[in-house]
Amino acid sequence: MFWKIRNTSFKVLRVILLNKDPLVAFQGERGAYSEDACFNFFGSKVKTKPMLDFQSVFEAVEHDKVTHAVVPVENSIEGSVAQVNDLLFDHDLTVSGEAIVPVKHYLMVYGDASMETIKEVLSHPQALGQCRKFLANHPEWKVIPSYDTAGSARIVSESKRTDVAAIASKRAASVYGLKTLKEDIQSEDVNVTRFFVLEKNPGPVDGANKTSIVFATKNAPGALHKCLGEFASRNVNLSKLESRPRKNKPWVYVFYADFEGSMDDPNCHAAIGGLLKTGAFVKIIGSYKKAEAK
Repeated sequence: MFWKIRNTSFKVLRVILLNKDPLVAFQGERGAYSEDACFNFFGSKVKTKPMLDFQSVFEAVEHDKVTHAVVPVENSIEGSVAQVNDLLFDHDLTVSGEAIVPVKHYLMVYGDASMETIKEVLSHPQALGQCRKFLANHPEWKVIPSYDTAGSARIVSESKRTDVAAIASKRAASVYGLKTLKEDIQSEDVNVTRFFVLEKNPGPVDGANKTSIVFATKNAPGALHKCLGEFASRNVNLSKLESRPRKNKPWVYVFYADFEGSMDDPNCHAAIGGLLKTGAFVKIIGSYKKAEAK
């Protein structure tokens, strides 16, 4: 049994498994952007469960340790999160929602540290890449990739060192008692990350207007053109198409695609039916309601 409680800001509280409140897994530490995405989608009171890595997040949903997961799939500056895309292909979880979260990076330190005392800066590689211009202005700093933005803030807090800084969210600074020295240090003014909400056995999503799939083409001339023609001939708009290498099969690729509409739409349903004939295989990741940046 499940139902939804919705409001106009697209914060959706999905309650499943005999009225059990959502428990949402995310990768990282408390204060991570992925946890922000959990609050963005489910509301500020939802219970969250941090996980060390993405594999653990997927397995937590599969083994019913949590009801949902929220994972990043792409950033407007750094592009797709390859590991998440690979896990979406390997695991049988369904996308039941989408969240778009603005990403604003802050430089934070412990105690009375200042710009002059900093020698090292920690953060997740994606965040470091999103702050390239700012970091280029400080070549004297040693940039150290870390497993998580909020985890970097926790490391700085626990170390009590004044020569190390972290790049993370404003909320992470609050969670770990750090002082922010600089705000909005990302290279581009528009920096947003797209997240998927995953479930094990979700019901239909009311108002679904977007679908994500993975497919492969046959090994023949014009194969990709024929596959894409299944959508074009039915006026189904593809909003994303990206290739990824297929594991254990060198130089063989799978394609991740998003299109407008749901599997309940006759044209979309027919397009997938055609793709099953023209392609090598098709996996439907999920139909869900398109999110808007806030």
